[in-house]
Amino acid sequence: MQRGDIDARLAAIEAAVCREVGRGAAPLMAATQGQLARAAQAIAAAEQPVIGIITGFFVPTLEPPMAETDGPVGAAHLAVGFARSGWRVRLATDSPCAGALTAAMQGSGEPFGPHIALDVVDADDAPRAIAAVAERWRAAGVTHAIAIERCGRAADGRSYTMRGIDVSAAAAPLDDLFTAGAWVRIAIGDGGNEVGMGSLPRDLIGRSVPNGEKIACVTPADHLMVCGVSNWGAYALLSALSLLLPAKAASLLATLTPEADLRILETLVRDGPSADPVAGVRAASVDGFAHPVHAAVIEAVLAATRG
Repeated sequence: MQRGDIDARLAAIEAAVCREVGRGAAPLMAATQGQLARAAQAIAAAEQPVIGIITGFFVPTLEPPMAETDGPVGAAHLAVGFARSGWRVRLATDSPCAGALTAAMQGSGEPFGPHIALDVVDADDAPRAIAAVAERWRAAGVTHAIAIERCGRAADGRSYTMRGIDVSAAAAPLDDLFTAGAWVRIAIGDGGNEVGMGSLPRDLIGRSVPNGEKIACVTPADHLMVCGVSNWGAYALLSALSLLLPAKAASLLATLTPEADLRILETLVRDGPSADPVAGVRAASVDGFAHPVHAAVIEAVLAATRG
């Protein structure tokens, strides 16, 4: 495939997931245009990537309090695609979100094992626990860290939902894990309050999204993707890598079907447990959108990948 054709397909994949969905994030997407290709190229250039993935967003206002559905689904897709490509993966979250991430992996059909490890940070002993996980990652030779839909530290040191609700008491500062090594840092978010959004000017986030000045995360990334829904960024990154590493395409895209995505989501909701805080329901929904919306995005991403 010619380089120009690859570039056109990468741009089409990015366009399929960088859709304004009513948050006001379009200016953030415009400011990060082209970062999908750069993130994928950073991974593809590594001889043998070892990838750490950070996710989990606990929402204390849910009844009962639990993790949201955005993030673990995308993390599961990434972990399976990378592991089946022969790359070692370390998944990290904090204790309030551990059940959600475990359930998402169960839904993917890929167990934890030699290629996929889980690191859980005790939210009640966060500094010590983060230091221990960071040492584990460095010892494992992690080359790339990907944060997907992980609440990040704002300018006041607290973490917030998009509605401006302080969730710091239930969230370990995993920003400190994201920045703890010499690895390439890739971030995927959708609202301005996630790890990695510090790559954007705070006033841009403040002008663009509700509560932006208050919630804007100050932790930067080397490559930041802003998508309509964070899970969509995982679909896009795997598809982009399949173009850059065609010999691994089947492995990278192993779970990228509407059916597999629904299995992951339903298992996450049932066993995590997990819920959609935008819709206010414990159902197969993410960020206020029922699964058919996400299925259509997967189909659009795959169509863009095929060209």
